[in-house]
Amino acid sequence: MRRRLISSTLAVVLVVIAVFGVSLVIVETRTISSSAQESVDSEAVRLISIVESRLVGGEPVNPDILAEQSGAKRYALIEIPGRAPIEIGERPRGSVIRGTAPGERGEKVTVEESRSTVTREVGRTLLIIGAVALLAVVAAVLLAVRQANRLASPLTDLAETAERLGSGDPRPRHKRYGVPELDRVADVLDASAERIARMLTAERRLAADASHQLRTPLTALSMRLEEISVTDEPGTVKEEAHIALTQVERLTDVVERLLTNSRDPRTGSAIAFDLDEVVKQQIEEWRPAYRSAGRAIVRSGKVGMRAVGTPGAVAQVLAALIENSLMHGGGTVALRTRVTGNQAVVEVTDEGPGVPADLGARIFERTISGRNSTGIGLAVARDLAEADGGRLELLQQQPPVFALFLSREVPGRDDGPAAEEPKTVR
Repeated sequence: MRRRLISSTLAVVLVVIAVFGVSLVIVETRTISSSAQESVDSEAVRLISIVESRLVGGEPVNPDILAEQSGAKRYALIEIPGRAPIEIGERPRGSVIRGTAPGERGEKVTVEESRSTVTREVGRTLLIIGAVALLAVVAAVLLAVRQANRLASPLTDLAETAERLGSGDPRPRHKRYGVPELDRVADVLDASAERIARMLTAERRLAADASHQLRTPLTALSMRLEEISVTDEPGTVKEEAHIALTQVERLTDVVERLLTNSRDPRTGSAIAFDLDEVVKQQIEEWRPAYRSAGRAIVRSGKVGMRAVGTPGAVAQVLAALIENSLMHGGGTVALRTRVTGNQAVVEVTDEGPGVPADLGARIFERTISGRNSTGIGLAVARDLAEADGGRLELLQQQPPVFALFLSREVPGRDDGPAAEEPKTVR
């Protein structure tokens, strides 16, 4: 590209120089020739006037006097009737420029100048024009090289940026070049880089969320299948198989939910559902894991509440809180349901050391963890809660109290307070 720009610019300059230079040479040559002819004619007129004035005054006419009075520097021939011709200067050889001037009494003055003088003047003019043309060509080449570098270097940078995007490096460069067209291309590449970065981030986030959210249900499902494989009682097999099918449905719901959130985190499928069923389901699912750890999981609070949300998403949020208490907490884990205003609240607490003071609300940020864990579970749980208009908060750090707030469905204007659950379920 640099070579083409330089060649095209140089070609344009050469064409301009050829057109205007030839015209200028022709004009200057004619001007110099005309000027030389006018100078010779003017000198002839001046000489004839001197000759006539001296003849009228009866004064002598000789070469010295005429040369002194006229200041002639060219060859002149004065012809006076009845007298011998008078010559001033040395007669030039070869081609000459001749000028004549007749007098009133038959006198005639002829002035001649060698045409070589004109030729030398034309040569000097051509030399000056050639030097100017050469300077113009050099300046054009320098400007063409500078302009070519100004255009070619940004294109090279843009090509490198596009190559980086193709190789999987989506970092935008935010570099501009002062050329509107090139800056437009740079804007498009930077915007593409940002979109690719968001897509890669979303894919990595989906993979991390999926692996984290599916790990526990798959483990529970494998435990159910192991129990089915070692038992011979039809009733137990049927019960465990029913629970396993329920868990498979939950796994399907988890996958669909993750895919939906990866496309648009704001998309929700909130419906009115029985909150007690979801809480009961989670307690039954996690009881074997807690029993194996020598711990208990219990629930208390109000019953008969209906909340608005996605049952699968609410189950995943509770599962994340229960698993967090199992992994990082201690003692008994308690799920308590209550009502505040028009919201249903599910609190999850345990008897462990709680959330470190330096974390606080940052516990919901990705990669933030008080122990050696991924730091994904609580972040995903908050995203799932907010997708359906709920929210997940840390109400207390020590002992830890996490609360899931959901909109509560009120069937009538005054349905009265929900009844307290009569006993604790273990």
